[in-house]
Amino acid sequence: MREALLAGRTLDRVLIARGAGGARLQEIIDLCRERSVPLRFEPREVLDRVSHNSTHQGVIAFGASQRYSDLDQVLKHAQLLVVLDGVEDPHNLGAIIRTAHAAGATAVLIPERRAAGLTETVAKAAAGALEHLPVVRIGNVTHTLEELKKQGFWIYGLDERGNQLYSDIEYARPTAIVLGGEGQGLHQLVKKHCDVLVRIPMAGAISSLNVSVATGIVLFEWRRRVSGKPQPAKMGS
Repeated sequence: MREALLAGRTLDRVLIARGAGGARLQEIIDLCRERSVPLRFEPREVLDRVSHNSTHQGVIAFGASQRYSDLDQVLKHAQLLVVLDGVEDPHNLGAIIRTAHAAGATAVLIPERRAAGLTETVAKAAAGALEHLPVVRIGNVTHTLEELKKQGFWIYGLDERGNQLYSDIEYARPTAIVLGGEGQGLHQLVKKHCDVLVRIPMAGAISSLNVSVATGIVLFEWRRRVSGKPQPAKMGS
C-alpha cells in the first residue's frame, strides 16, 4: 500500500484498525492525508469482515476504478443530479450509475463516508456507464444539498413516508433526486434539506424496494415528465 500511495495510484479509501500503530503504519496515514485519500479508523473486526478474515496487519486499501469528477464542473450544464445518502452495496451503486446514465442524469454524487466508492465491483455492475457518467465524491450530504439549492436546484427526496407520489408531481429543473442507503433510507437531517419528499406506492406487503430499482422508477418518471417541457423558474427556497 505504501508503494501504491507513493506511486500516486488512485485509492478510494483506506481503513485503519483502531489501536494499531507503528512507524510504517504512521507513514501510510501521513501519505493518505497528504494525497487527500479518505481515511477511516474502524474496529479491527470491521477490517476482518471486509478482508474475509485474511491477514491485513491493521490496514486495508480500496483501489478506485475511476477518478472522481469535480462538482463545480458538473454543475455547469446539469439538469438532473442523483445524490446518494449512504448506499453501501457496490452492486447497488453500480446499478444506480448505469440507470442514471440511461435516464439522462448529469452526474451521481456519493458521500465520502459510510458509502461504497468506485471499486472494480462497482465498475462491473455499471456495465460501462462509468466511462460516460461523472461520479462526484462529496463530504457532507446536507451541506451539498444546501449548495445545490443556492445554485437553483430543486431537491426531491425519495422516502416511503413521503407526502406526495413520485408520479403526481411536476419536477422543477434543475433537479436533484436524493436516495437513501440500504435499510435505513434517508437520514432525518437529509430529509429536512429536501424541498419535497416523494414516495412510490406499494401494492404488496413489502414496504420498500431495492434502492437501485427505486432509482430507475423515479428517474425515468422524471425523464418522461420533463421531456420537451419548458424549464420552470424557482421561487425562493
